[in-house]
Amino acid sequence: MVKSTTDPTEAMCEKARGFDGCVEGTSCTQTSFKRGKKAFFYIGMQGGRYKAMFKLEKSRGEAEERASREPDRYEVGSTAWVTARFTAEKPMPKRLWEKWLKESYALSG
Repeated sequence: MVKSTTDPTEAMCEKARGFDGCVEGTSCTQTSFKRGKKAFFYIGMQGGRYKAMFKLEKSRGEAEERASREPDRYEVGSTAWVTARFTAEKPMPKRLWEKWLKESYALSG
């Protein structure tokens, strides 16, 4: 039996589109989401996996902890941006991306 895989980024993008004042665009090869002139979310493919970037403040410690446990999946940059990498078979946990997306959007205001 072939396992059916769906694009795990669809729900993430749909949630981002629902935020007030959200404008969807493109930055390099990724889809970007902005409020005004401030980006709050980037998503796309990179190296055969999905890549999502969130701007975090309160959840930065949690992101650093995840990055230390799973460095191939999570990366905390020197700025406020955190990168998550995932696949359709092993997507980013919904609770986590919803929390990070909401926080990232709030920081763009």
